[in-house]
Amino acid sequence: MKALLFPLYLLSIPYGWAIRLRTALYAGNLLKSYQLPCPVISVGNITVGGTGKTPLVMALARGLKERGISVAVLSRGYRGKKTSQVIVSDGRTISLSPEEAGDEPYLMAKELKETPVLVGKNRFTNGRIALQRFRIQGLILDDGFQHLQLRRNLNVLLIDSTVGFGEAHLLPRGILREPLTHLRRADLFVLTKVEHPQSCRPLETLLQKIHPSAPVFHSHFEPLGLIGPDGGWEDLGSFKGKKVLALSGIANPFAFSSLLKKCGMEVITEAVFPDHHCYTQEDLASLEEKRKGADWIVTTEKDLVRMANLEVSLYPIRALRIEMRIWEEAFFQEVMKFF
Repeated sequence: MKALLFPLYLLSIPYGWAIRLRTALYAGNLLKSYQLPCPVISVGNITVGGTGKTPLVMALARGLKERGISVAVLSRGYRGKKTSQVIVSDGRTISLSPEEAGDEPYLMAKELKETPVLVGKNRFTNGRIALQRFRIQGLILDDGFQHLQLRRNLNVLLIDSTVGFGEAHLLPRGILREPLTHLRRADLFVLTKVEHPQSCRPLETLLQKIHPSAPVFHSHFEPLGLIGPDGGWEDLGSFKGKKVLALSGIANPFAFSSLLKKCGMEVITEAVFPDHHCYTQEDLASLEEKRKGADWIVTTEKDLVRMANLEVSLYPIRALRIEMRIWEEAFFQEVMKFF
């Protein structure tokens, strides 16, 4: 098996050179980075796949708002259609569709009341727009660890505790977007999908070895309930024991199915689509045979956003609403030092 992966390993070598060179050019000011006149918090990772960046951005925005700090979110808008409009939401009105904004920025705009959300590749320019247009005290950079063009005051790096760094190989051989030595750019780490903080000792030992001065925090996803296409709310208890089809187009669909089981649902089958998949009516129709015997089709909120223009009401679909919870209160104490 490893022999078959050898060509991918060879490709990972020039990829690693390119990443190291780019980082060195920014560190030496040979590639220009820009500073905004307010605190900038970056949330990112160094692996491919879902580590929980969007839930943490939302938890950060809510937590700061509770502490009297108003922020805006700057997102790249992955897979959103090109548009000259960069403001997804001004904190009250959503101006872009899920197709234009991308599913994650749209979901953040929908859920984060009084928090402006902007999309676009040039996040320095969008940051300036946010500061000019809105009364904010800081900015959160969504998926910003590799966005070295914009300087940040706090670099938060997420790591999926169930996956770690895989076999520590760079793309395309492994799951690393950057070498492990680049973890030293982080100011603090957040381990995600942690059921018990004590279960992460090997990963924490590795982090301490590479970057001993960065504190490590732990988080988990808290299921809150289920929402329908019309926004209707149902308690988790009403789905306990129900037979469900788990529908998802996310980076880690098996973690989603596992979460449904922990909520007491019986996952009888799964329908897995590629990450950020744009659903069609035909996709939903294709579930007819698969969902036989299931009481409900349960999906993620991100997936439900991508079905906004479809006739979803024809199907018994509900989305699981989750929130990221940080185990340690000291996390926000660290964040508040910059305001």
